[in-house]
Amino acid sequence: MTPVSTDIHVTSSEPLLSLKCVSKSFGANQALSGVDFDVNAGEVVALVGDNGAGKSTLIKAISGVQLCDEGEFFFRGKPVKITSPQDATALGIATVYQDLALCDNLDVVANLYLGREEFATGLGRAAYQLDETAMEKSSLGLLDSLAVTTIKDVRVHVGSLSGGQRQAVAIARSLLGEPSVVLLDEPTAALGVSQTEQVLNLVHTLRERGLGVVVISHNLENVFAVADRIFVLRLGRRAAVFDVRGVSREDVVSAITGAEFGVGLGSHEVSE
Repeated sequence: MTPVSTDIHVTSSEPLLSLKCVSKSFGANQALSGVDFDVNAGEVVALVGDNGAGKSTLIKAISGVQLCDEGEFFFRGKPVKITSPQDATALGIATVYQDLALCDNLDVVANLYLGREEFATGLGRAAYQLDETAMEKSSLGLLDSLAVTTIKDVRVHVGSLSGGQRQAVAIARSLLGEPSVVLLDEPTAALGVSQTEQVLNLVHTLRERGLGVVVISHNLENVFAVADRIFVLRLGRRAAVFDVRGVSREDVVSAITGAEFGVGLGSHEVSE
Protein backbone atom coordinates (compact mmCIF):
# COMPACT_ATOMS: atom_id res chain seq x y z
CA MET A 1 0.00 0.00 0.00
CA THR A 2 1.41 3.38 -1.04
CA PRO A 3 2.11 5.76 1.84
CA VAL A 4 0.86 9.33 1.76
CA SER A 5 3.24 12.15 2.51
CA THR A 6 2.34 15.25 4.49
CA ASP A 7 4.66 17.32 2.28
CA ILE A 8 2.06 18.18 -0.33
CA HIS A 9 0.46 20.96 -2.30
CA VAL A 10 -3.31 21.16 -2.66
CA THR A 11 -5.74 23.85 -3.81
CA SER A 12 -7.31 25.42 -0.74
CA SER A 13 -10.53 26.63 -2.37
CA GLU A 14 -13.75 24.61 -2.38
CA PRO A 15 -13.72 22.16 -5.31
CA LEU A 16 -16.01 23.01 -8.20
CA LEU A 17 -16.93 19.35 -8.51
CA SER A 18 -16.43 16.60 -5.99
CA LEU A 19 -17.34 12.91 -6.03
CA LYS A 20 -17.34 10.80 -2.88
CA CYS A 21 -17.17 6.99 -2.75
CA VAL A 22 -18.51 6.46 -6.27
CA SER A 23 -19.05 2.84 -7.35
CA LYS A 24 -20.40 1.25 -10.52
CA SER A 25 -20.63 -2.39 -11.58
CA PHE A 26 -21.69 -4.13 -14.76
CA GLY A 27 -22.75 -7.57 -13.62
CA ALA A 28 -19.69 -9.20 -12.07
CA ASN A 29 -17.40 -6.47 -13.39
CA GLN A 30 -16.70 -3.78 -10.77
CA ALA A 31 -15.86 -0.79 -13.01
CA LEU A 32 -15.53 1.71 -10.14
CA SER A 33 -15.10 0.98 -6.45
CA GLY A 34 -15.31 3.71 -3.80
CA VAL A 35 -13.69 6.40 -5.93
CA ASP A 36 -13.21 9.94 -4.58
CA PHE A 37 -12.50 12.61 -7.22
CA ASP A 38 -12.50 16.41 -7.43
CA VAL A 39 -11.49 19.31 -9.63
CA ASN A 40 -11.01 22.95 -8.66
CA ALA A 41 -11.57 26.21 -10.52
CA GLY A 42 -8.59 27.13 -12.68
CA GLU A 43 -7.16 23.62 -12.47
CA VAL A 44 -6.42 20.89 -15.01
CA VAL A 45 -6.75 17.35 -13.66
CA ALA A 46 -5.47 14.54 -15.90
CA LEU A 47 -7.33 11.26 -15.55
CA VAL A 48 -5.02 8.38 -16.49
CA GLY A 49 -4.96 4.61 -16.31
CA ASP A 50 -4.77 1.49 -18.44
CA ASN A 51 -7.65 0.38 -20.64
CA GLY A 52 -10.40 -0.91 -18.37
CA ALA A 53 -9.21 1.13 -15.39
CA GLY A 54 -12.56 2.93 -15.15
CA LYS A 55 -11.77 6.30 -16.77
CA SER A 56 -14.65 6.29 -19.25
CA THR A 57 -17.08 5.03 -16.61
CA LEU A 58 -16.10 7.89 -14.29
CA ILE A 59 -16.50 10.49 -17.05
CA LYS A 60 -19.86 9.06 -18.07
CA ALA A 61 -21.01 9.28 -14.44
CA ILE A 62 -19.98 12.94 -14.21
CA SER A 63 -21.60 13.78 -17.55
CA GLY A 64 -24.85 12.03 -16.60
CA VAL A 65 -24.66 9.42 -19.35
CA GLN A 66 -24.39 6.52 -16.91
CA LEU A 67 -25.76 6.36 -13.38
CA CYS A 68 -23.60 5.17 -10.51
CA ASP A 69 -24.71 2.45 -8.13
CA GLU A 70 -23.37 4.32 -5.10
CA GLY A 71 -21.73 7.62 -4.25
CA GLU A 72 -22.35 11.30 -3.66
CA PHE A 73 -21.85 14.28 -5.97
CA PHE A 74 -21.14 17.84 -4.84
CA PHE A 75 -21.04 20.97 -6.99
CA ARG A 76 -19.55 24.10 -5.41
CA GLY A 77 -19.81 22.32 -2.07
CA LYS A 78 -23.53 21.52 -2.33
CA PRO A 79 -24.93 17.99 -2.81
CA VAL A 80 -26.41 17.46 -6.26
CA LYS A 81 -27.96 14.68 -8.33
CA ILE A 82 -26.66 13.93 -11.83
CA THR A 83 -29.06 11.48 -13.43
CA SER A 84 -28.95 12.69 -17.04
CA PRO A 85 -26.81 14.77 -19.43
CA GLN A 86 -29.34 17.57 -18.95
CA ASP A 87 -28.60 17.59 -15.21
CA ALA A 88 -24.87 17.89 -15.89
CA THR A 89 -25.37 20.68 -18.43
CA ALA A 90 -27.66 22.60 -16.08
CA LEU A 91 -24.98 22.45 -13.35
CA GLY A 92 -22.33 23.78 -15.73
CA ILE A 93 -20.55 20.57 -16.80
CA ALA A 94 -19.66 20.24 -20.49
CA THR A 95 -18.19 17.15 -22.12
CA VAL A 96 -16.21 16.87 -25.35
CA TYR A 97 -16.06 13.22 -26.37
CA GLN A 98 -13.31 11.71 -28.48
CA ASP A 99 -15.54 11.44 -31.56
CA LEU A 100 -16.30 15.22 -31.23
CA ALA A 101 -19.85 14.76 -32.65
CA LEU A 102 -19.31 17.36 -35.37
CA CYS A 103 -21.29 17.61 -38.64
CA ASP A 104 -18.72 17.58 -41.43
CA ASN A 105 -21.19 18.90 -44.01
CA LEU A 106 -21.92 22.05 -41.97
CA ASP A 107 -19.69 25.10 -41.52
CA VAL A 108 -18.07 26.19 -38.26
CA VAL A 109 -20.88 28.57 -37.34
CA ALA A 110 -23.58 25.94 -37.88
CA ASN A 111 -21.63 23.41 -35.77
CA LEU A 112 -21.10 25.87 -32.94
CA TYR A 113 -24.79 26.83 -32.82
CA LEU A 114 -26.33 23.46 -33.64
CA GLY A 115 -29.33 23.23 -31.32
CA ARG A 116 -28.65 26.75 -29.99
CA GLU A 117 -29.53 28.74 -33.12
CA GLU A 118 -30.17 32.45 -32.78
CA PHE A 119 -33.19 33.84 -34.59
CA ALA A 120 -33.77 37.25 -36.09
CA THR A 121 -36.04 39.70 -34.31
CA GLY A 122 -39.36 41.07 -35.51
CA LEU A 123 -40.89 39.48 -38.61
CA GLY A 124 -37.77 37.36 -39.03
CA ARG A 125 -38.42 35.74 -35.65
CA ALA A 126 -41.99 34.94 -36.63
CA ALA A 127 -40.69 33.24 -39.77
CA TYR A 128 -37.98 31.36 -37.83
CA GLN A 129 -35.29 33.15 -39.80
CA LEU A 130 -31.80 32.57 -38.43
CA ASP A 131 -29.68 35.57 -37.49
CA GLU A 132 -26.66 34.42 -39.47
CA THR A 133 -24.80 37.70 -39.00
CA ALA A 134 -25.06 37.61 -35.21
CA MET A 135 -24.02 33.95 -35.03
CA GLU A 136 -21.04 34.52 -37.31
CA LYS A 137 -19.90 37.52 -35.28
CA SER A 138 -20.27 35.58 -32.02
CA SER A 139 -18.38 32.62 -33.49
CA LEU A 140 -15.46 34.80 -34.47
CA GLY A 141 -15.45 36.41 -31.03
CA LEU A 142 -15.55 33.05 -29.25
CA LEU A 143 -12.67 31.60 -31.25
CA ASP A 144 -10.68 34.79 -30.75
CA SER A 145 -11.25 34.66 -26.98
CA LEU A 146 -9.81 31.14 -27.00
CA ALA A 147 -6.81 32.30 -29.03
CA VAL A 148 -7.78 29.98 -31.89
CA THR A 149 -5.88 31.64 -34.71
CA THR A 150 -5.76 28.74 -37.17
CA ILE A 151 -9.41 29.05 -38.25
CA LYS A 152 -9.61 32.12 -40.47
CA ASP A 153 -12.98 31.42 -42.10
CA VAL A 154 -15.91 30.31 -39.93
CA ARG A 155 -17.93 29.57 -43.07
CA VAL A 156 -15.70 26.69 -44.13
CA HIS A 157 -17.11 23.18 -43.77
CA VAL A 158 -15.83 21.41 -40.67
CA GLY A 159 -15.04 18.34 -42.76
CA SER A 160 -12.20 20.25 -44.42
CA LEU A 161 -10.52 21.25 -41.13
CA SER A 162 -7.48 19.60 -39.55
CA GLY A 163 -7.78 17.45 -36.45
CA GLY A 164 -6.59 20.25 -34.19
CA GLN A 165 -9.02 22.73 -35.72
CA ARG A 166 -11.91 20.29 -35.33
CA GLN A 167 -10.99 19.79 -31.67
CA ALA A 168 -10.99 23.57 -31.23
CA VAL A 169 -14.47 23.82 -32.73
CA ALA A 170 -15.77 21.08 -30.43
CA ILE A 171 -14.29 22.73 -27.34
CA ALA A 172 -15.56 26.15 -28.39
CA ARG A 173 -19.05 24.72 -28.87
CA SER A 174 -18.99 23.31 -25.34
CA LEU A 175 -18.33 26.79 -23.96
CA LEU A 176 -21.47 28.36 -25.42
CA GLY A 177 -23.38 27.21 -22.36
CA GLU A 178 -20.80 28.96 -20.13
CA PRO A 179 -19.82 25.85 -18.16
CA SER A 180 -17.66 25.79 -15.05
CA VAL A 181 -16.22 22.31 -15.68
CA VAL A 182 -15.09 20.89 -19.03
CA LEU A 183 -14.38 17.19 -19.56
CA LEU A 184 -12.07 16.37 -22.49
CA ASP A 185 -11.86 12.75 -23.65
CA GLU A 186 -8.48 12.08 -25.35
CA PRO A 187 -8.32 15.56 -26.94
CA THR A 188 -4.95 14.95 -28.63
CA ALA A 189 -5.54 11.40 -29.88
CA ALA A 190 -4.29 10.84 -33.46
CA LEU A 191 -3.10 14.45 -33.81
CA GLY A 192 0.23 15.56 -35.23
CA VAL A 193 2.79 17.58 -33.30
CA SER A 194 1.61 21.04 -34.34
CA GLN A 195 -2.07 20.14 -33.93
CA THR A 196 -1.39 18.69 -30.49
CA GLU A 197 0.35 21.92 -29.48
CA GLN A 198 -2.71 23.91 -30.58
CA VAL A 199 -5.01 21.77 -28.43
CA LEU A 200 -2.72 21.90 -25.40
CA ASN A 201 -2.59 25.70 -25.71
CA LEU A 202 -6.38 25.66 -25.75
CA VAL A 203 -6.44 23.64 -22.53
CA HIS A 204 -4.14 26.24 -20.94
CA THR A 205 -6.59 28.93 -22.06
CA LEU A 206 -9.51 27.12 -20.40
CA ARG A 207 -7.54 27.01 -17.15
CA GLU A 208 -6.71 30.72 -17.42
CA ARG A 209 -10.41 31.45 -17.78
CA GLY A 210 -10.96 29.83 -14.38
CA LEU A 211 -12.61 26.64 -15.55
CA GLY A 212 -12.06 23.25 -13.98
CA VAL A 213 -10.73 20.96 -16.71
CA VAL A 214 -10.59 17.17 -16.64
CA VAL A 215 -8.49 15.56 -19.38
CA ILE A 216 -8.46 11.84 -20.14
CA SER A 217 -5.20 10.95 -21.85
CA HIS A 218 -2.85 8.04 -22.46
CA ASN A 219 -0.07 10.41 -23.52
CA LEU A 220 1.99 11.22 -20.42
CA GLU A 221 4.04 13.84 -22.26
CA ASN A 222 0.86 15.79 -22.95
CA VAL A 223 -0.36 15.19 -19.41
CA PHE A 224 2.78 16.71 -17.92
CA ALA A 225 2.51 19.64 -20.34
CA VAL A 226 -0.94 20.77 -19.14
CA ALA A 227 -1.98 19.11 -15.88
CA ASP A 228 -1.78 20.48 -12.35
CA ARG A 229 -2.70 17.13 -10.82
CA ILE A 230 -2.68 13.59 -12.16
CA PHE A 231 -5.40 11.24 -10.96
CA VAL A 232 -4.59 7.57 -11.52
CA LEU A 233 -7.25 4.87 -11.72
CA ARG A 234 -6.28 1.20 -11.57
CA LEU A 235 -8.82 -1.63 -11.74
CA GLY A 236 -11.65 0.73 -10.84
CA ARG A 237 -9.96 2.19 -7.76
CA ARG A 238 -8.06 5.39 -7.07
CA ALA A 239 -4.43 4.31 -7.18
CA ALA A 240 -2.81 7.71 -6.61
CA VAL A 241 -3.21 11.46 -7.00
CA PHE A 242 -0.06 13.42 -7.88
CA ASP A 243 0.93 17.05 -7.98
CA VAL A 244 2.89 17.28 -11.25
CA ARG A 245 5.56 19.46 -9.66
CA GLY A 246 8.45 17.21 -8.83
CA VAL A 247 6.78 13.91 -9.74
CA SER A 248 8.41 11.73 -12.41
CA ARG A 249 6.89 9.79 -15.26
CA GLU A 250 8.20 6.61 -13.61
CA ASP A 251 6.12 7.40 -10.52
CA VAL A 252 2.98 7.78 -12.62
CA VAL A 253 3.67 4.64 -14.66
CA SER A 254 4.24 2.73 -11.42
CA ALA A 255 0.84 3.83 -10.13
CA ILE A 256 -0.84 2.95 -13.44
CA THR A 257 0.66 -0.53 -13.64
CA GLY A 258 1.00 -1.32 -9.95
CA ALA A 259 4.71 -1.99 -10.40
CA GLU A 260 7.28 -1.05 -7.77
CA PHE A 261 10.10 1.19 -8.99
CA GLY A 262 11.53 1.96 -5.57
CA VAL A 263 11.71 5.71 -6.31
CA GLY A 264 9.54 7.01 -3.49
CA LEU A 265 6.14 6.88 -5.14
CA GLY A 266 4.32 8.07 -2.06
CA SER A 267 6.51 11.15 -1.64
CA HIS A 268 4.62 12.95 -4.38
CA GLU A 269 1.08 11.75 -3.75
CA VAL A 270 -1.54 14.36 -2.88
CA SER A 271 -3.59 13.65 0.22
CA GLU A 272 -7.22 14.60 0.00
